[in-house]
Amino acid sequence: MITGLDHIQLAAPPGTEDALRAFYVDLLGMTERPKPPALAARGGCWFEAGTAHIHLGIDPGHHPSKKSHPGIRVTGIDTFAAALTAGGAPVTWDDNLPGHRRFFSVDPVGNRLEFLTGEG
Repeated sequence: MITGLDHIQLAAPPGTEDALRAFYVDLLGMTERPKPPALAARGGCWFEAGTAHIHLGIDPGHHPSKKSHPGIRVTGIDTFAAALTAGGAPVTWDDNLPGHRRFFSVDPVGNRLEFLTGEG
């Protein structure tokens, strides 16, 4: 039986770890979690904040999806959106999900991210 979601994995091209750290740690406020040594040799980065765990794995053929994305719950969504905008990340508001406020953005390698607040 399913008891929860452990993490989501997104892809990134080789050599983008520093840009990913700047985005996920410096801009989003997540913490980088060390990868186990056997996995660290593959490159990439793991980030977490609260119960949100995002793993970025290296894929030389990375092509970001235009549709699939993690949905990340936030507090203070207006302040959060303003911080992303100030940091140079795009913010596109969407009001098509009743009972929620949400917007979409992308990380430095083009992965689509949804940030939302509202009904659980």
